[in-house]
Amino acid sequence: MLRQIKPRTARSKRVLEKRAPKAVENPKNALFLRGTTCSQVTQDALADLYALRQLHGKRFHKKNAVHPFDDASSLCFFSEKNDCSLLLFGSTSKKRPHTITFTRTFDYKMLDMLEFSLDASTFRSINQFKTKKVPVGTRPLMVFAGTAFESPVPNEFTMAKSMLLDFFRGETSDKIDVEGLQYCVVVTADEPTTTVADDPASKPVLHLRVYQIRTKRSGQKLPRVEVEEQGPRMDFRLGRMQAPDEGMLKEAMRRAKTSEERTKKNISTDTIGDKIGRIHLGKLDLSELQTRKMKGLKRERDPHLLDEDNDGADSAANQAAPSSKKAEKTKRKKI
Repeated sequence: MLRQIKPRTARSKRVLEKRAPKAVENPKNALFLRGTTCSQVTQDALADLYALRQLHGKRFHKKNAVHPFDDASSLCFFSEKNDCSLLLFGSTSKKRPHTITFTRTFDYKMLDMLEFSLDASTFRSINQFKTKKVPVGTRPLMVFAGTAFESPVPNEFTMAKSMLLDFFRGETSDKIDVEGLQYCVVVTADEPTTTVADDPASKPVLHLRVYQIRTKRSGQKLPRVEVEEQGPRMDFRLGRMQAPDEGMLKEAMRRAKTSEERTKKNISTDTIGDKIGRIHLGKLDLSELQTRKMKGLKRERDPHLLDEDNDGADSAANQAAPSSKKAEKTKRKKI
């Protein structure tokens, strides 16, 4: 159950109404923050991700003594204070260098976490690509390539796909302008090299690339499409993860009931506008079917049988006649 807070002032009432659940939710805000030790490579990676999410994001520059997998209460506090359901925490240690932890919250409580280990040798920032940048707030096309994302069992790769989709989604809309499709985010997963599941080096590497889409004249009806890399370029290895609680995940995935009319089964409308319904019945027993009695459906009798019936009736009448005469004679004698 979601907690309910009674507002005391008009301002707090407006804030609670803004944060209340809606049938169509607002775009998720992302909060970028760093730990006490954070390398320059990790800071540059956070800055590039913030540039892609600048319209719906906040960034902290101060150090925060936070350990997400040990105690996530501080991240829950930051989530509630800044109204952010996505948090990206950058940190560096000897055991886990250049790490970015993606976290998601529901009702300002920790839902799930996943650790992305950045490869510093292959990292390229946006500033290193001398290309024209797309406008802020543009929604990208998302492409996920690799068998690791198609696992039927939830694992770290399916969680990474879900988190990246939430991060780059932005505002929801029912109409799309073709001219607004200006860049594409491609995430590719390599195939595993060994069969050792506990070895982190055997896990597939995630390659994140961002390409700018350009359309040029082709002399035909459809234009010629070209892509050019605009950065950032990141390679990740997935580390620790915290799976979501089943009850909390079910509550977070629940949708509100809207006033839209639901489609009814076996009911359709034809081209004229008449409503047509289809009824499915079981097997009928025709022997018990009640039909209307009509004279034309009665069985005709045989004429020979009718003559025999008349002869039998005459003989019975003749036998009854003398018996009646004897009865009259006996009555006269008594008198």
